[in-house]
Amino acid sequence: MDIVLLREAVRARLDVVADHALRDRDSAAHLEKLKQAAARLDTLVAGLPSACDPMLRHYLERQSYTKALAWLEEQSPG
Repeated sequence: MDIVLLREAVRARLDVVADHALRDRDSAAHLEKLKQAAARLDTLVAGLPSACDPMLRHYLERQSYTKALAWLEEQSPG
């Protein structure tokens, strides 16, 4: 599992959700960015090894992305 890629994907998804300026200015573009970020993250989550930390898996499967990001940053700061 590449923690850095997963951390970047979670952060990207959270950033898109938080981009209220884009959502207000161009909701279609915002939705498209959200779909892309979600698809990338879904692909990475689907490829998690069976030995993945159960807490991380729980956060990701429940879409608790803020908690998942905190967990990932603890494991690999930076």
